[in-house]
Amino acid sequence: MLVSLLLPGRARDQDDPLSELYGLTTTAGACVVGTMLQKRQRPDAGTYLGHGKVEELTSLVQRTGADVVVFNNELSPGQIRNLEMATDTKVLDRTEVILDIFASRARTHEARLQVELAQLEYALPRLKRMWPHLSRMEGGIGMRGPGEQQLEEDRRIVDRRITDLRHKIEDIHARKQREVASRASEQTIAIVGYTNAGKSTLMNALTGAGVLVEDKLFATLDTRTRQWQLGRLGRVLLSDTVGFIRDLPHHLVASFRATLEEVRQANLLLHVVDGSSASARDQIAAVQAVLDELGCRDKPTIMVLNKTDAVRDRSYLDVLRAAYPNSVAISARCRSGLDRLERLAEETLCRQFVELDVATSASNGRLLAYLEAHAITDSRTYEGERVTVHCLVPRPCLGEIARLNNGWSDGNGHRASGS
Repeated sequence: MLVSLLLPGRARDQDDPLSELYGLTTTAGACVVGTMLQKRQRPDAGTYLGHGKVEELTSLVQRTGADVVVFNNELSPGQIRNLEMATDTKVLDRTEVILDIFASRARTHEARLQVELAQLEYALPRLKRMWPHLSRMEGGIGMRGPGEQQLEEDRRIVDRRITDLRHKIEDIHARKQREVASRASEQTIAIVGYTNAGKSTLMNALTGAGVLVEDKLFATLDTRTRQWQLGRLGRVLLSDTVGFIRDLPHHLVASFRATLEEVRQANLLLHVVDGSSASARDQIAAVQAVLDELGCRDKPTIMVLNKTDAVRDRSYLDVLRAAYPNSVAISARCRSGLDRLERLAEETLCRQFVELDVATSASNGRLLAYLEAHAITDSRTYEGERVTVHCLVPRPCLGEIARLNNGWSDGNGHRASGS
């Protein structure tokens, strides 16, 4: 049974307010037998819904035989307990469903640790609901005495496990940072976007990676990186990342920070949007909120309006393109518009380069090797023992080139003499 309380200023998808929750619930493996909506100015402190609606919900649960009630809102532990007592049925909120999906789709050791941490941090303040009997334990060595409650012992166990998981994930994060930093000489692009926007389909279309594609929410939890041949820039590294969703639990964002290191270190973001969705603007805002939390607000970004083959009203797509000038409309499934995306990605990355003529001695092996590793070389001209390299150089590399060569030309013919 799906339930949603529509609050002022928070109501999204008015045509079908439960469409996203339906997708989450079916992805989690449940069968939806009924829905309920209520509009209120504010939630009820005790049961979230109004008392009349709680009675109606109880009747609906009994009539349909539902054994789980899923709310499209985040409930407090007390509200969940009161609703379960009133309906005599298990009650879950939106966050618990998302955590369950992540747990079922975690494949790698890293993803499993991250999901477990998020689940325990969510469950810790809710342990009292899980132990309503508050059974007592007998005292013993290391115990405070015969008065200790099972609840307090569980809290200590969970606290210790959370601490252990955080240490393990910090080690993973440090390793991930070193791994990403080792690609400093490479141009990296990260694909980000709302869940089920077509990120993995785009990854396959651009690189032939063959990653899993499913018409389900959160089909991808682990970052995958593949090579993409991008015009003049040659090989760049393209990473597919976990999808975002509105009101994504903070615990998940924090736990998956190591996985999202690719996003934080990328030179360019491809923000994939389901251009056929009536909720595209809300989805864009949800993704941007998570990117802000990751410190990626000012990172160069291309808005990729995907699924144009499913767009019914082209004028809506035109409005989106006008709202986001640095955007391109494509269909990853039909492989249309990919050439325009490649040109725009190349142009955007090239803005982070400086075109230079670097003049130096032909024996300056350190500088020439550095240029070979970090720059895009167009030509080399030899004059006796001197060599001039015409190239595109990433701006962060200019200082090191100056150190190795004591100067360079500015692209206008003003060559500096080097050692």
